[in-house]
Amino acid sequence: MTPRNGLDSLLRPEDSVLVLIDHQPYQLTNVNSHEPQMVVNNAAALAKAAKAFGVPTILTSVIADRGGRIFPQITDVFPGQEVIDRTFINTWEDEKVVDAVKATGRKQIIIAGLWTEICVAMPTIQALGEGWDVTVVTDASGGTSVEAHEVAIQRMIMAGANMMTWLSVAAEWQRDWARTEHAAELSEVLVQHAAGSGIAFLWEQQLLNTPVPRDAG
Repeated sequence: MTPRNGLDSLLRPEDSVLVLIDHQPYQLTNVNSHEPQMVVNNAAALAKAAKAFGVPTILTSVIADRGGRIFPQITDVFPGQEVIDRTFINTWEDEKVVDAVKATGRKQIIIAGLWTEICVAMPTIQALGEGWDVTVVTDASGGTSVEAHEVAIQRMIMAGANMMTWLSVAAEWQRDWARTEHAAELSEVLVQHAAGSGIAFLWEQQLLNTPVPRDAG
């Protein structure tokens, strides 16, 4: 397996395309690798970060009439966007999804979904075999057990996939705080979804905007 290292291996927003797979009620009910609210929070944060950086995002569900619609926390980020509904368990066997990815012209595929061991692992392994650069966002995904999630991650790493968390993806897209074009949007995502880091940012803003008492010192 070729080591993934060097500057060119880092994610770039202009080369990235995000695929969010099966973040649906049926799947969420049997996520046991993470707290369900954490998965919803992290998937929504990843979606908002992608939108902030102009990263094309493809939303796909499986048999939504039975499994439920994609979480509104995600679809509300992309109002009016079509959700590609499939019958294939393996997203990468659905030509409509693959064609949508190819149409972006991007080479770095970023995947998150439910469940890790099935709906994330299958397309990841197939896409890797077809020469794509694939990153899996582990904390915006979830498995039916801790073991299922972790074994799937090991399997995908062995196949050549890159593993990251949503915040590390966002940071890699930003890369340099001197790049101010998307910094404000990213800061808002941190406030909404990054817990302690977001609250600390608000606190910092409060302190910076609080006048120093005249009799201080």
